[in-house]
Amino acid sequence: MNNNHSSSELNYINRWQSDLVKNALSNYPVFIITGARQVGKSTFLKNDNNLKKWKYLSLDDFDLLSQAINNPDSFWLDSDFLIIDESQKAPNLLSAIKKVVDQTNNKKQFIISGSANLLLTKKVNESLAGRAAYIVLPPMAYSEIRRESHNQTVEKLFSEKKLNNRSRNISVGEILIRGFMPPLIRIKNIDDIPGWWESYTMTYLERDLRELSQISSLIDFRNLMKILALRTGRVLNQSEVARDISISQPTSHRYINLLQTSHIIELVPAYFRNRTKRLVKSPKVFWLDPSLPIFLAGYYDKESLENSREYGFFYESLIYHHLKILTELLKPKARMYYWRTTSGQEVDFIIEHGNKVIAVEVKLADKIKYEDMKNLKIFIEEYPETIIGIVIYSGNELKQLDNKIIAVPISNIL
Repeated sequence: MNNNHSSSELNYINRWQSDLVKNALSNYPVFIITGARQVGKSTFLKNDNNLKKWKYLSLDDFDLLSQAINNPDSFWLDSDFLIIDESQKAPNLLSAIKKVVDQTNNKKQFIISGSANLLLTKKVNESLAGRAAYIVLPPMAYSEIRRESHNQTVEKLFSEKKLNNRSRNISVGEILIRGFMPPLIRIKNIDDIPGWWESYTMTYLERDLRELSQISSLIDFRNLMKILALRTGRVLNQSEVARDISISQPTSHRYINLLQTSHIIELVPAYFRNRTKRLVKSPKVFWLDPSLPIFLAGYYDKESLENSREYGFFYESLIYHHLKILTELLKPKARMYYWRTTSGQEVDFIIEHGNKVIAVEVKLADKIKYEDMKNLKIFIEEYPETIIGIVIYSGNELKQLDNKIIAVPISNIL
């Protein structure tokens, strides 16, 4: 038996999305994995236990890229299970893969990975419709980094099972500064985190995004990122953003769309059904990792972050990051929204799975007051299909607040 393992294998942290990939590969001949730079796509593809028999190729290799462009059929002559990383560099590969999948009656299987979602999605829709499943790999979750099995809080809530208290002492400010991108795990000194984000912003955001789309002014683009960072967790008014940085609304819209389709920001839609109240319909904006907008907003240490005006919104973005991961692990995945009336009543997150709805309020406090569940009660009355309302807070006690409302410690979500 060979016991020689590479250091990357020994240090590898299993990703919670592994089972999603395994299930998809049993049903589809092609699986597409995309996501922002540095979320760990290549590391996952090289180390996941379900992919040990797969042949891995990366088009970062110029020789392989030339082969992919000029003679793609040669890639799968000696393998039925092929991973092609950085596939956006050879868009013609997708039509060649479609052809071989059809010719072999799905006997050959492919995993296609790439970061440049702008280039990948259109080609996927054109070439692989009905033949491919896909996921967007996110940064890691707090418990995932700690090598724990995947958190089942959201699954239990939808199954209407009783939650177990997962109380643990955590420093929210430190967790927020540290972030969840895999390379950040190796950084021991928290003071070095902003330097990594500075490099990420310059290398991956500015260089890569400029390659994908014409950015007429890098200064305007940076200003837009800072404005969006300060608006984390808030309703996005694109006209207001354009006005604040003195650019045209079409340019602002294009830059925001570029950040969204590259998985740098996420827009959470409003939840509205034909009911009695007038509702806000613009989306809320969140970032791929809550640590990134904190850096862009200029908060480089725990103390300045915790004293910032935006701290509550960054706290909310931490909850969003984890709820999004947990909802996408459900089969089929759940969808996330927020709810707000034009008169100002708001519920931070609405999670919808089939005909079931969970309403989520986020509170940056270690004690819950009756007032904190007022909007949840209004929402549940308006939408009686809501199976439960939860208040996520900084305390340690899991407790029943009302007939359909419970207080859930943040540690249960993280």
